[in-house]
Amino acid sequence: MKLIKFLAVVFLTTIVSSCNSQGVTKKSLDTEIDSLSYAIGMDVARNVQTNVSELDTDLFIQGFRNTLDSTNLLIEKEKVQEILSTYFRKKQEAERAKRQAEDLAKAEEQFNDNKVAGEKFLEENKTKAGVKTTASGLQYIVEKEGTGEKPTAASRVKVHYHGTLIDGTVFDSSVDRGEPTQFGVGQVIKGWTEGLQLMPVGSKYKFFIPQDLAYGAFPRPGGAIKPFSALVFEVELLEIVK
Repeated sequence: MKLIKFLAVVFLTTIVSSCNSQGVTKKSLDTEIDSLSYAIGMDVARNVQTNVSELDTDLFIQGFRNTLDSTNLLIEKEKVQEILSTYFRKKQEAERAKRQAEDLAKAEEQFNDNKVAGEKFLEENKTKAGVKTTASGLQYIVEKEGTGEKPTAASRVKVHYHGTLIDGTVFDSSVDRGEPTQFGVGQVIKGWTEGLQLMPVGSKYKFFIPQDLAYGAFPRPGGAIKPFSALVFEVELLEIVK
């Protein structure tokens, strides 16, 4: 719908441009329709500048006229939609990447202390007895080793867990709710996905998860987990559902 609306706007722009090329101008607005017509022209121009500020007006008019005449087409008609879709998709992706980079810069400025605190905690924690560290930086302690099968990234599992911040603040706990939960191993944060695949069914591990294996700069808005938070989870793997 947005693309159709944009093309309609461009069509109106062509009419305006074509009229201007023939020297048709009115210097006064004598009727309500005069004012309406001029206002639509202003609105169309503003929309074109917003959507495609780099538009080559001459080529646009050439393409419009060639299509009406069905002559001298520089692009095959079958490829027009593909070109339009590709352009607007790339533009949306670039705008999204720009916004994300800006949001990341703000988060790093505002929550740098949180990031530093997590790094310090993990650096000290890895030297403690029983703590193992993987190549990714995930740390864990085996509290109970099970004897069952280990899940894969494609598995669905049932677990009990208790999650805290590094200061001990509880932000989520199936244990406290008294009801285990199920989810896909590959559908959770990276630290969980990696950690669960280390656990035979029946195991209970304690994970110390670096922020980049947790929610990084963008945790759920308004929740207890702030940007760049390292997290601690006690996880009991009850069964592989499938």
